[in-house]
Amino acid sequence: MPWWKNAVHRLLSQKDQERIVAAIAAAELRTSGEIRVHVEATSGGDPLAAARRWFVRLGMQKTAHRNGILIYVAVDERAFAIAGDDGIHVHVGDDFWNAVRDALREDFARGAFADGLVRAIGVTGDRLAAHFPRETGDRNELPDEISGG
Repeated sequence: MPWWKNAVHRLLSQKDQERIVAAIAAAELRTSGEIRVHVEATSGGDPLAAARRWFVRLGMQKTAHRNGILIYVAVDERAFAIAGDDGIHVHVGDDFWNAVRDALREDFARGAFADGLVRAIGVTGDRLAAHFPRETGDRNELPDEISGG
């Protein structure tokens, strides 16, 4: 098992991981947007900065409509952040990101990590679909998988 998989497995069972990947795939069937989940042990102290770094490392800024969303989790720090590209941010603004963050925080506080991630994926997928509906010939630009680092 790759070393980074340990952080993912400490947070999510295999069944939970499958639910999350399925939620990403389902959300992306309705939009040209891209959603990723990235899990690692630590952020280095600033989860939002780490999310932004991983956003670039994962190539999420290269989507055609700049409509990628990354949900980042630092397991050991019990911290997370959500990073959205400029194309979606211009439509939803800070209030949307704050609402998703607050809901995710509530789920995480209850230990409902997979449920929270699935719900956040669904909500962000709904917004992506409203502003960036799936187009004819749309292709999946990024893998529908949980990444780790």
